[in-house]
Amino acid sequence: MLAAIRPDSWNYALFLHVLGAAVLVGALVTAGTAQVLSWRENRDAAVFSRFAFRTLLFVAVPAWFAMRIGAEWIYSKEGWADAPSEPDWLGVGYITADLGGLLLLISVVLAGFGARRLARADGGSNMLARSAGILALVVLALYLVALWAMTAKPG
Repeated sequence: MLAAIRPDSWNYALFLHVLGAAVLVGALVTAGTAQVLSWRENRDAAVFSRFAFRTLLFVAVPAWFAMRIGAEWIYSKEGWADAPSEPDWLGVGYITADLGGLLLLISVVLAGFGARRLARADGGSNMLARSAGILALVVLALYLVALWAMTAKPG
């Protein structure tokens, strides 16, 4: 019932934040799965790697921006900047969002180079694609921790 007493002017900011976070987690699951599937030494490895790269670049990165913009917007609407101290779950959200954004950017770059290397005629090494996949799954784990912190609101 707490959501029922939230002012209506907060709805769009909160919706943007939650939508961005949900799409971001879905994109990371999709890209991470595709990267893991690209680890096999077969002719589809380049296809999976390219799909993971495009998912990260065209879905995960815009979703991260939507999540962060929504987070800042709802932060300002709720007046946390004027509060004497912030709750712990906000700190968890900021740390995971900023660190996850940096790791997401690194993962996109590694996935791009990995997909390009796998697409070469000689097959190339898939070490960069593997690194990008592992990094995408680490970012996913960070965001699952943030999801828990945002919903459970510990401490």
